[in-house]
Amino acid sequence: MADEFIKGLGIFTGAGLAWMVLASWYQTESFESTRQLIAAPPEAANLFDAVAIGMIDVLLWFALLGALTFWILIPAGREARKAIENRRSNN
Repeated sequence: MADEFIKGLGIFTGAGLAWMVLASWYQTESFESTRQLIAAPPEAANLFDAVAIGMIDVLLWFALLGALTFWILIPAGREARKAIENRRSNN
């Protein structure tokens, strides 16, 4: 169980940090405004900018779904499999 927790935490912190860095570079208009990290990204000037702007959404969803997978779905699947095996062995 601790193994899944640390994998989810690693994905969440790593992808979350990368998301915050890219979003702060490309989606922060001004540090005085309230639209930090959520403003519309600018037009990509070169290939690097296009890849980085595309990775912003990918990293956000990877952080959220990766943590959800390791913290909820995998442990729930293991518990369900144990319950099914116990039910089959009792019959």
